[in-house]
Amino acid sequence: MVKREKKDYLIQSLSNALSILELFSIEREEYGMGEIAGILGLKKRNAERLLNTLERQEYLERNRITGNYRLGFRVFELGQRYKEQLSLMKQASPVVRELSRRSGETSYAGDLRGEYVVYLVAEESNKHIRVVSRLGMRFYPHTTALGKAILAFSEDGVVDKIFPEEALPTKTPNTITSKARLKEELARVREEGYALDMEEEEEGVICVGVPVFDYNLRVVGGISISGPATRLSKERVEEELVPLVKEGGEQVSKKLGFNIGKRIHEAVEV
Repeated sequence: MVKREKKDYLIQSLSNALSILELFSIEREEYGMGEIAGILGLKKRNAERLLNTLERQEYLERNRITGNYRLGFRVFELGQRYKEQLSLMKQASPVVRELSRRSGETSYAGDLRGEYVVYLVAEESNKHIRVVSRLGMRFYPHTTALGKAILAFSEDGVVDKIFPEEALPTKTPNTITSKARLKEELARVREEGYALDMEEEEEGVICVGVPVFDYNLRVVGGISISGPATRLSKERVEEELVPLVKEGGEQVSKKLGFNIGKRIHEAVEV
């Protein structure tokens, strides 16, 4: 019996339909049928059938003025369902909103996806000068407070897996540029319980972050507060924002069962 490769099970029409959906982005919201066919190397007849199907199922819609295609409401619905399934996002959302309200700054919750940190929840400051929300964006973990908070409490070997080389990617003059220096900083984070981004991802922006744990005592993400360096003095960060974000981190962790899991773990060890 000949063993079939996984690629043999590929449904080409479904793959093409998904490729069409993946074309759309913030930078490019609309495409014409001819453009889509050309980019994906599809015959126009096949492209038309796929687009009609996606439009009928409301995954795409037509711009009445241009006649071009754009993402439809069903895509948004699926995104919302995905968000609801993620416990971190669900439990962190009210805490992030409260952190933003109490601090007057932009707040986030996010996790580590492969080699990047992704912000999954955001609440933007209502001040005129503020850090603009970066919801859904990816960042190197060593350049952000949230990322460093996660790395500091991750399993051994995670840093070496993400950064196999000694030199690290640089975003600003303040970015940590060596793995050895990063590991020193992560040791400080573990000792003090919070991480800082001192204009390391973006000049003029300071951030403080803490890890979030679940009932298995694993770090599953983090939360943070970001603001302009002009407002986030060293004194304000240490005296106001660190206690505030630590409190928020504890709240989310508790919602995810960390306190119960910690007590069970300690009882088993005894």
